[in-house]
Amino acid sequence: MPVPAESLSRQDDQVDLDILIESPDWAALARPEALVRRAAEAALHAVGFIGPVAITVLMTDDAEIAELNRAWRGKNRPTNVLSFPAAPIPGTPAEMARPLGDVVLAAGVVATEARAQGKTLENHVSHLIVHGVLHLAGHEHETDQAAAAMQALEIKALARLGIADPYERDAVRAG
Repeated sequence: MPVPAESLSRQDDQVDLDILIESPDWAALARPEALVRRAAEAALHAVGFIGPVAITVLMTDDAEIAELNRAWRGKNRPTNVLSFPAAPIPGTPAEMARPLGDVVLAAGVVATEARAQGKTLENHVSHLIVHGVLHLAGHEHETDQAAAAMQALEIKALARLGIADPYERDAVRAG
């Protein structure tokens, strides 16, 4: 269930973003920290969140994400993105950044997908960060209705970044 936007302060527009880059393969991105920040903020804006919130993004390799995927989802293979929502902390003061959770990206899978889909690496990373942050905000895609709602939020966030709708057939070639 999505976290209500009103549960966050509307006066403090900040995202406490901790970005850990563990794989040298992410050097393919010119400014990964700025890219991740813009995408995370666009996702939060799409759902009406206004800080303070805290998010950690781990940019790792395929082996690390395969291990996480095995340990947490029982799937023994790498994946593009994983999200680990944080449990709410009762009594968190309004001025303190509320932890939303962690997003993990795998360099090899993400680069391979971007090439296969005819997208720039930057646009694909942005989409996956948006997707992961929406999961942290409580959105999922387990039912058709939930998937449609989540896709609409992704499209809204990506449009804010100037990125075409990734779900349109022609957008894959242009992205």
